Amino acid sequence: MSETPTLPNHGAWTPDGPTEPPVKVHEDAVIAVLKTVFDPEIPVDIYELGLIYAVEIGDDGHVKVEMTLTTPSCPSAQELPNQAEEAVRAVPGVTDVTVEVVWDPPWDQSRMSEDARLALNMY
Repeated sequence: MSETPTLPNHGAWTPDGPTEPPVKVHEDAVIAVLKTVFDPEIPVDIYELGLIYAVEIGDDGHVKVEMTLTTPSCPSAQELPNQAEEAVRAVPGVTDVTVEVVWDPPWDQSRMSEDARLALNMY
């Protein structure tokens, strides 16, 4: 028995009836949930802090996030990547998440958004 072919963003027909088309993961949705993750020591989310370096979304729904921390000795080194992964995993259409902590280039204050600078009084 052969598999039923599917077209991108279209459902398929099976003996049990039509299937729903796959949900495309949108970068805006991923960024929105990353903005819900806050460094516990700083009242600014990890996206506005400039800790997110890259978001890659595969056609299969796999999302890869490259992020850094403010310092290698950051007390939240274990929890922030896990919180980011959990947040992204909740986005509709996401099938898997990989969060990689990178140190190059090193984070510095120039990576913060204007909103983050205002919130922290760092002009």
